Amino acid sequence: MRFGLCICVGFITLAPATVAAQRLPTTVTPDHYDLAFVVDLRHNRFEGTETIRVQATQPTTRVVLNAVDIEFHDVTIGNGPAAQHATVRTDERTQTATFAVPKPIDGGTTDIHIRYSGVLNDQLRGFYSSKGRNRTYAVTQFESTDARRAFPSFDEPSFKATFSVTLTIDRGDTAISNGKLVSDTPGPAITQHTVKFATSPKMSTYLVAMAVGDFQCLDGAADNVQIRICATPDKKNLGRIALESAEQILRFYDSYFAIKYPFGKLDVVAVPDFAAGAMENTAAIFYRETDLLADAKSASVQTRKNIASVLAHEMAHQWFGDLVTMNWWDDIWLNEGFATWMANKPVAAAHPEWNVGVDEAAENRRALGLDSLASTRPIHADVETPAQIDEAFDAIAYEKGAAVLRMIEHYIGVDTFKKGINTYLQTHAYKNAASEDFWKAIASTSGKPVERILPTFVNQPGVPLIEVSDLTCDAAAGQTRATLTQSRFVVRSDTPAPGRWQVPVCITMGGGDAGASCHLVAEPRETLPVARGCASWIFANAGARGYYRTAYSPALLRALGPHVETDLAPPERFSLVDDEWAMVRAGRHRIAEYLTLVAGFARERTSGILDEIAGRLAAIREDLTPPATAPQFEAFVRSLFRPSFADVGFSGRASEPDDRRALRAVTVRALGTTGNDPEIIAQARAAIDRVLTGGAAPEPTLADAIAAVAAEHGDAKLFEALAAAADRAAAPEEHYRYLYALGRFRDPALVDRGLQRLLTSDVRAQDAALYMAQFLTNPAARDRAWTFVKEHWSALDPKIAIVGGDTTLVRALGSFCDAARRDEVAAFFAAHPMPAAARTLEQTIEQINNCIALRSSQTQAVADWLASR
Repeated sequence: MRFGLCICVGFITLAPATVAAQRLPTTVTPDHYDLAFVVDLRHNRFEGTETIRVQATQPTTRVVLNAVDIEFHDVTIGNGPAAQHATVRTDERTQTATFAVPKPIDGGTTDIHIRYSGVLNDQLRGFYSSKGRNRTYAVTQFESTDARRAFPSFDEPSFKATFSVTLTIDRGDTAISNGKLVSDTPGPAITQHTVKFATSPKMSTYLVAMAVGDFQCLDGAADNVQIRICATPDKKNLGRIALESAEQILRFYDSYFAIKYPFGKLDVVAVPDFAAGAMENTAAIFYRETDLLADAKSASVQTRKNIASVLAHEMAHQWFGDLVTMNWWDDIWLNEGFATWMANKPVAAAHPEWNVGVDEAAENRRALGLDSLASTRPIHADVETPAQIDEAFDAIAYEKGAAVLRMIEHYIGVDTFKKGINTYLQTHAYKNAASEDFWKAIASTSGKPVERILPTFVNQPGVPLIEVSDLTCDAAAGQTRATLTQSRFVVRSDTPAPGRWQVPVCITMGGGDAGASCHLVAEPRETLPVARGCASWIFANAGARGYYRTAYSPALLRALGPHVETDLAPPERFSLVDDEWAMVRAGRHRIAEYLTLVAGFARERTSGILDEIAGRLAAIREDLTPPATAPQFEAFVRSLFRPSFADVGFSGRASEPDDRRALRAVTVRALGTTGNDPEIIAQARAAIDRVLTGGAAPEPTLADAIAAVAAEHGDAKLFEALAAAADRAAAPEEHYRYLYALGRFRDPALVDRGLQRLLTSDVRAQDAALYMAQFLTNPAARDRAWTFVKEHWSALDPKIAIVGGDTTLVRALGSFCDAARRDEVAAFFAAHPMPAAARTLEQTIEQINNCIALRSSQTQAVADWLASR
């Protein structure tokens, strides 16, 4: 889940710009927290009573910990007659509190007792107020630096401790936390009851979780572990897909990991307002509703896949992140990259028909795209302030981290890699780890030079380019040799970018891993034996598992061409098309070569590959095709996608495979938008009109495509019907289908009406940035949307920023492709800084520049290619 215009599976933090770097001293560290909260939902407040058992390494009169938005009432340090009242000095800039006592605290164990109060804020962070349709809930979101808003704490990941949580809440409400419920007693007031939870295992503060309200749960189990899918009462029954998936995923993980699920129970909770896509709190995963809940009778393939994938990601975090936690946020990939890599395994095992290998190739593509910019960052990058930590949750941490793991797994072997993973987990269970700890475990298990390979991918930015040339036959040796050259791949750069990797390059002559040979390419240029006998062609990224770009000499690309359809596996075909587009963007190949390559995919029937091609063709149509040649380009798109549509049709059978359903959706969307196909447009409008007036619904997987096509060509009547349907929808999938379709209209008056909704409660704060992104990525709406952002910034900024939408908004502005808008974007955010999107802004400006250069060099080439057909 995760980037671009997607909600991230992990979490984007929300700290204000004023916070400066400060790490806590280590002279006093926590062992255990007793936390008791009295939650007042009516007044959006809570009272806290806290005891922290700490260890002091030496006598001291000062204890420094994290606290912000906390009102302190009383602090004592020590027990019994030796207890001392502490003075409290807070520092809002560093989000710390210093407790000082007259006499030194002895070294060893002591207790800190704190009484305080706080606010259930409306910022979707810390302990906050979440609004359901009929009532208020209290929910926590602590990653990365917001546990300190709910309780004074040593709020850094290396300060692991155990936690006991007690909540006094309104009678009739329930509560969920990390531990199992151990008691529920009336009082102290007649309108209250008090619930106490079992002590948690050792964990970091950002993983503590609490939810209060009238949540109701579906019950299940796997391997004797209770699993509950919880939601507000009106959405309880939308959790059945998630429950079935969670049970399958837990059984899979228990069979993979040497340490079976270690936390006793698993609650998965859908929250009405939630900033992240989901958050992996230990044994109590919290979710945005749309990523967990769906109607089992009408859910699309994509929604089912998303529910399974996000669940698998968050449940993988119970091992990668919760059981073993990174020392500091500079190694967040040890959480997010590992969970992204692992999540595909149970999904692929349960649903081979979903072509998860192609999804992995798409994940690689997202990372490669960001990593091909000069403004990228290393996987391991220094971060100190909350704003810097915010931006570390990006495609480099998630998708690049996962891609590098897949590459090493492929290189050393699946079983050997599994042994190394389990060694790493067993060694560091309930503790913290760094990147070096991981690659030492894999190296010692495999006996291969992983400790030399991984630092070149983790500690330096960028992506290697492997150029393949000079394929020759050594008849005497009975082998084919090829020359492989490595360099850093950057889309556009005036000067060569430095970089040297140790790259495991696996080469095949067809069928993915069949007959693949792997070579460690460490030098700038090497000539290696790559195949037995005399080969006329090779593919230099077997299974598409390598994290590198490939480029072939013209002769080798021509030799490879006839084998693409018959001899390359679907992920390999995906990676070939993506790499060729990257070569065009970098000015290394001509766009005619790319268009000729994709023109040969008319017989392709893998939905993920055609979706990749459709997205690229949409960009070419928008950025590189002059109005005079647009009809010719649209005709080319129709010729490419019409054969697929002829196969799948506009409606399907109940028994057809899931990928066929997905293929239909890709085809209809491509034909109805980029292809401007009148027949598809008419069918989409007729279908959406039927469903919005109570008629038969289309096949669920097609529904999003129908809504998008109809909206793009829609009128005021359709706009009003979609807006009403979004407002009354019960299932999240249906709500967002219609809500986000409002951003696809072309009529300026309807664009303005859609934008105005951002200033009302019709668009929740959690959805504001993604909703705006629909307009910014719509060529017909983009300029008006940007003007709207500038004119209404004072109203939009709080709504967008509180959910981490700053990076989503800034990234969407990368859809511009002209110098004037680029300069406006740069000037606007210079005047309105967004610290948590500083690097994203730099990348957005670079992407706009790249598009401008591509438009300048390739627009005429597109027209020439169309004329030559």
